[in-house]
Amino acid sequence: MKLLFLCSMNACSSQMAEAFARARPHGGVEITSAGMDVAPVHPMTLKVMAEVGIDLSSAKPRKLDELARNDFDVVVTLCRETSGDVPVLPGLPVCVHWNLLNPAEVTGSDEHVLSAFRQARDEIKRLVDDLFEKGYLTALQFARACESMIHNNVSDGIMAHDMNRHIFHFNKAAETITGYARDEVIARDCHDIFPGRFCGGKCLFSDLPKPAGNGAVKREVDIATKSGERRTIDTTLRVMTDANGIEMGMLLSFHDVTRERALARRVGEINQFSGIVGRDAKMLDLYDLIRDLADTDVPVLVQGESGTGKELVAAAIHNEGHRGDKLFVPINCGALPESLLESELFGHVKGSFTGAIRDKKGRFELADGGTIFLDEIGDISPTMQVKLMRVLQEGTFERVGSETTLKVDVRVISATNKDLQEEISDGRFRDDLYYRLSVVPLWLPPLRERRMDIPLLAEHILKLALKDRGRGHVTISPEAMDVLLSNAWPGNIRELQNWLQFALVKCKGDVITPEHFPPARAGSTPLGRTRRRRKLDASAVREAILATEGNKLEAAKRLGVSRATLYRFLEDVDI
Repeated sequence: MKLLFLCSMNACSSQMAEAFARARPHGGVEITSAGMDVAPVHPMTLKVMAEVGIDLSSAKPRKLDELARNDFDVVVTLCRETSGDVPVLPGLPVCVHWNLLNPAEVTGSDEHVLSAFRQARDEIKRLVDDLFEKGYLTALQFARACESMIHNNVSDGIMAHDMNRHIFHFNKAAETITGYARDEVIARDCHDIFPGRFCGGKCLFSDLPKPAGNGAVKREVDIATKSGERRTIDTTLRVMTDANGIEMGMLLSFHDVTRERALARRVGEINQFSGIVGRDAKMLDLYDLIRDLADTDVPVLVQGESGTGKELVAAAIHNEGHRGDKLFVPINCGALPESLLESELFGHVKGSFTGAIRDKKGRFELADGGTIFLDEIGDISPTMQVKLMRVLQEGTFERVGSETTLKVDVRVISATNKDLQEEISDGRFRDDLYYRLSVVPLWLPPLRERRMDIPLLAEHILKLALKDRGRGHVTISPEAMDVLLSNAWPGNIRELQNWLQFALVKCKGDVITPEHFPPARAGSTPLGRTRRRRKLDASAVREAILATEGNKLEAAKRLGVSRATLYRFLEDVDI
């Protein structure tokens, strides 16, 4: 058991209390004294303690901050200055206040001051004796043990930190969920252990308005455990206040919902992730990969056909990671000539070329601390490839027209619809740049390989378009959905979006039919052609019907077929 006597300066009362406690049988209790600040031991303290045979001439005052990592069981405060000013301490010890006059504040003659110190000495000795002899200390220790047992036997993790974000409480469940031992986190800054993630990428305590009164903020966030394993936790955050309503810190309770969320994704309850719509198995795997990549800084190369949503994926990796509160800066490298691209990427100084009327920051500077997204990276010239290599290797560059070297901390995510391996074989792309950019390659499936997402995407696109136009509810007829499901979609999601925008222009009512779609285009399946029936099996159909509680339209959407196709199948098969 650890016992702390605390006063304002550790120069009088707390020194006496520690000395009296040490001078008597104390059953192995670790006894310490400290002050909120420190001053030399008061001469009168030395004198009155010497009168009862206790020498404090070698006593060294301690400041409470020096004991920040000590896990005390009982804290006794001995002067009015500390009664309401005790900071939260590791382990949430039981606190007891002895309302004593601070003898150091007494003024007058030396005899009067000495008398005050003697009275304080005698009162402190009586209280210390009572603490040990009348069972008060044992009772306090039992109360502390009961409180600790309760905290350590709840299934939720509990963490608390003070006004400086220093963690002072961390229960057994918190250890299990996070992988960190209590001793590894106590007195450490919360951001050093969990950089921003417990609060969903934003520090509620530091950056966001705190909930009023006893209100709580609930969030579901992903964290990385000590071993690097990603877990999804459901969190509840509350501001802690003392009896006077003064803020003391933040209390966080949380539990692991990783398995539940993974199951929900697999059975189709989760239809989108960080702005990306889809519940096809390929997309669920993609979401998992994005989570894995989010809190790392490794370069990622996103590959896929035009219109598959490469920028959305890059933004999701950025937003889900620890850089999510910094800028995400996209640039289409293929849309700019080389001279302009260099200026856009690295910036320029005034007068460096015709039209450079002022200094300008480049995209790498703007993205410092955040992420730059280099779209159509396969289209940049060999000269620009060399310049980009230097930034990736060293994190340094110069603005156009400047000799001053700038250094940035930027995560690089790039994207292309080209086969860069083929570009390397043909001598159009540097292999060393490829390996720098493609530490983790990520492939996006074309829309034709995730047909079951077409109804979901169509509804999502339609909802956004209707909102933008301020238009009422419009639905897609089963026949029109059959057409969408039958198309080859060479332009992928972008083409689907264009079709639905076109249909809204043509449709004057509240139901989109096949006649409202644009004429057939090269590379697309002719609209008049009957779609080949999607192969169904009884098990998949049974699962879809159960998951949608018998709603045939929703079950058909989940299976990626029209309602008519599902009805025909049900007529043929007894389910």
